[in-house]
Amino acid sequence: MPASPNNPSQPPRATADLNDIRAHDWVSARLPGPWQAYARLMRLDRPIGTWLTLLPALASLLLSAGRVPQATEVLVFSLGALLMRSAGCSINDIFDRRFDAQVNRTRERPLANGSLSLGQALTCLVVQLLLAAVLLLFLQPLTVLLALCCVPLTLLYPLLKRFTHWPQAFLGAVFNWGVLMASVETTGRLQPSALALWLGCLFWQLGYDTLYAYSDRADDLKMGLRSTATLFADRGKAWIGGFYAMTLLCWCTAGVLAGVNPGYFILLLPVALSLAYQLDQFHPDNPEPCNNLFRSNCHVGVLLLVGTSVSIV
Repeated sequence: MPASPNNPSQPPRATADLNDIRAHDWVSARLPGPWQAYARLMRLDRPIGTWLTLLPALASLLLSAGRVPQATEVLVFSLGALLMRSAGCSINDIFDRRFDAQVNRTRERPLANGSLSLGQALTCLVVQLLLAAVLLLFLQPLTVLLALCCVPLTLLYPLLKRFTHWPQAFLGAVFNWGVLMASVETTGRLQPSALALWLGCLFWQLGYDTLYAYSDRADDLKMGLRSTATLFADRGKAWIGGFYAMTLLCWCTAGVLAGVNPGYFILLLPVALSLAYQLDQFHPDNPEPCNNLFRSNCHVGVLLLVGTSVSIV
C-alpha cells in the first residue's frame, strides 16, 4: 500500500507530498468555496505544467517568424496553453480517478477524494474545450486544422499507461503541439526548424516526465500501470541522460536551420548545465527529489525562450 500515517515505510516521500499540497493550496483557497475543487481539477494551483506547455510555443513563435510576435498571437497561445493543459488534466483525472485514490501523491485530487462528482468534472471539461474552441476563431485555417488533430490525441493519452510503457513519449508529442502550431500560424507552413524544435521538446519531456514518473513508480508497479520509470528501473539515469542529449542536439539543429545568431547557442550552455544538474541529483531508488527536479525544468523553458529572443535581435 502507498505510504500513509499508519504505514511509515516511505516517510520522507509522504512528508514531501503533504508539504507540496499545502504549498499550493493558497491559490485555490483564494477562490469561493464551490470553485476550489474545480481549480484543483484544472491544476490552476499547479501552474508548472502550463508554463512547460507555453514557453516552447512562445519560443517557436519567435524562431519561426524571426520577429517579435504580435500581442494577439501571444494572448491566443497563452490562453490555449492554459486551457488545453487544464483540459488534459481533467481528462486524466476522469480516467484515473480510481487509481488516483490509491496513490499518496494524487489521493487528494477532487475526483479521487469525492469533492467533485464525475458529472461535474465532465461539465468542467466541456466548458474548457468550448473556450479553447473560441480561440480557434483567431487562428489561420491551417493552424485550426492542426489544432483539431491534437484533440483526439489529448483524449487518448490517459489510457496509454494501461497498454504501453511509453505514455511519456506520446505526451511529449501532444504537450508540445503548440510548437508546430506556432510555425504554421506565423509562416503558413511547418518549417524544418520548428520540427527540430518540437522533436527536442519531445525528448526534453521524455526526460523530465520520466523523472516525474519515478515519484510514483512503486505505486504504479503495485497497480499494474506502465511508464518509462517502470520500464527503465535502475537504468533510468542513463535513459534520461540520452533523452537530454537528444534534446540539446535537436535544439542546436533548430537554431542552425533557422539561421539564428550565436546568442541562441550561448544560451543553450546554461540549459545543458541545468539538465546535467538534474541528472546528477537523480537516483532511481530515491523518489523524494523527483518532483522538485521536474519543476526545475521551468528554468530550462525560460532559457530556451530567452535564447530565441536573443536570436532575433
